[in-house]
Amino acid sequence: MTRYIKRKFEQDPYLGRIYLTGEISNFRNRPNAHQYFSLKDDRAKIAAIMFKGAYQKLKFTPEEGMKVLVIGRISLYEASGNYQIYIEHMEPDGVGALYQALEEMKQKLKKEGLFEAPKQLLSTFPKKIAIVTSPTGAVIRDIMTTIKRRYPIVQLVVFPTLVQGNKAADDIVKSIKMVEDKGDFDTMIVARGGGSIEDLWPFNEEKVARAIFEAKTPVISSVGHETDTTIADLVADVRAATPTAAAELSVPLLSDEILKIEQMRLRLIQSYMRKIEVLSQRLNRSLESYIFKQPQRLYEGYAQNLDLISERLIRSLEEKLTSEKQDFRLLHYKLLSSNPQQVVKQKQVDLQQITQQLQLEMDRFMNDQAKRLEHRMQSLDYLSPLKIMNRGYSYVTKDDKVLKEAKQVEPDDLIRVHLHEGSFEAKVLKKMEEQT
Repeated sequence: MTRYIKRKFEQDPYLGRIYLTGEISNFRNRPNAHQYFSLKDDRAKIAAIMFKGAYQKLKFTPEEGMKVLVIGRISLYEASGNYQIYIEHMEPDGVGALYQALEEMKQKLKKEGLFEAPKQLLSTFPKKIAIVTSPTGAVIRDIMTTIKRRYPIVQLVVFPTLVQGNKAADDIVKSIKMVEDKGDFDTMIVARGGGSIEDLWPFNEEKVARAIFEAKTPVISSVGHETDTTIADLVADVRAATPTAAAELSVPLLSDEILKIEQMRLRLIQSYMRKIEVLSQRLNRSLESYIFKQPQRLYEGYAQNLDLISERLIRSLEEKLTSEKQDFRLLHYKLLSSNPQQVVKQKQVDLQQITQQLQLEMDRFMNDQAKRLEHRMQSLDYLSPLKIMNRGYSYVTKDDKVLKEAKQVEPDDLIRVHLHEGSFEAKVLKKMEEQT
């Protein structure tokens, strides 16, 4: 049946010459050998083989994620029952979608400063290490074996995590947050074995990069082989080429540390011995000094200086006392010559004179003000309307309004005439013509 199906592929004229554009996947360069990989696009993937003779004619080196244009034929490999394309010619056709997305994500995070941000320092002597990886496989075994061999006193806690597939990114973020919530780990190792770019893609997702960047625990990233570099590696505090290297970076070598401690202990003992020797020599020199053999000689100079200072002090006090006595006598004479009673009497006389002058000025001011008031009252009286009406003048109102012109009344209107004393009502008989 398989042979029959293969014959169907090879006899189909449409499959004998195929022009195909796709993205290289699962590619690993095998020098001087046939090349096995896959071609893929957004919807499908096909196995591909390129024999050594055709591969050596290429003028470029194919790479993972590269988009290429190939010419070949479709056939079936009977041993496995898989159909595949046998590539005869291949040309580069740009960068694959995954690699393009990867470069765009790198540029975005680089602009935000996630790659150049200061890195946290790893703990030199960690007590507790969290390992975020798959619980099965060679990665966890390599890490645990290496750490237990180098530093068996550290506690290892494995957080089982999906590291491949569509749900892997969320599971990685969840495990990192679990480590952060516990908050008692000195180091976190995020690890995964090698694989294609599709297999490693969860470690290129933005949510994983931000979770690693925001972690307070120092993170060692070991994803893929040494030639693989993911965004998680760029964001982590330390990148390790392999899981074994990650384990070696996370802990010191206990035997070396014990040897360093022993060396430091010996250097410390030697340093103290030298210090004790120096101090002993200094003590012996001090004991041979005249200070201990004739201690009174130590105070002879001080005693002489004390006598000189005492005499100088007494002499200074006597001079100061004499000067103060002279100042006291001068002040006493000045006080006697300036009797305060005389000053008080003089000030009383001055006060009496000032009071008299003030009273005279007040009287003069009041008289002037009274004369000015009387003058203004007379002026006001001259201008009073009552004074004018007393000379025979009057004024006329109509409806309580003062009339100023004849045109304000009409015949038969009632008006009121106001005199100096009293008023009366009158009736308009005739309005006189205005004279010009």
